[in-house]
Amino acid sequence: MQFDFTTLAPQDRYKLLTSTVLPRPIAWVVSQDLKGVLNAAPFSFFNVFAQDPPVLIIGIGGRRPGDAKDTGNNIRETGEFVVNMVAESNAEAMNITAIDFPPEVDELAEAGLTTVPSLKVKVPRIAESPVAFECERMMIIELASDRALVVGKVLAMHVHDEFVLNPERLYIDTPKLRLLGRMHGGGGYVRTSDLIDMPRIKVQDWERKT
Repeated sequence: MQFDFTTLAPQDRYKLLTSTVLPRPIAWVVSQDLKGVLNAAPFSFFNVFAQDPPVLIIGIGGRRPGDAKDTGNNIRETGEFVVNMVAESNAEAMNITAIDFPPEVDELAEAGLTTVPSLKVKVPRIAESPVAFECERMMIIELASDRALVVGKVLAMHVHDEFVLNPERLYIDTPKLRLLGRMHGGGGYVRTSDLIDMPRIKVQDWERKT
């Protein structure tokens, strides 16, 4: 079956995209406004896109047309944010921060989370998250009045010591992180601990077989 996106309503496109492009990593973003009020929210339109410069991109939408979320507004104002990764142990807290609280509500406090200072940016990171990326805004691509792509440059990365196998060689125990990915539907998530190991084939090995 074919779906003509030029004729579909935005919400229908969303349903199709989020039902098929998956699993998606979750950016658990902490930001703050010019007054220092913190905000935390998860976004699954997110991934890493380059290493030189180190770039993360997050798609941020509003609650309704013309209403940009607090995260987008804060990054526009301050140019700084922290992307925290979501482990299984963080699932409930992450879900609480996804509630559409009014701007004056501290999602971190509501979820019982603690913060620790960052090295390069004023925005703190979530202590309970196993991995965090301190970012500065490179650019914001405005797609609509309530939709934007935030392109962030990673300035520093934090990984809990228990997940670092070899700091000199930069080996991380990725399966042990037990990160969550976003799936389809209103509450679908997936564990990343179920792995399939399929090494890449070298061209010379492939030529010998054929």
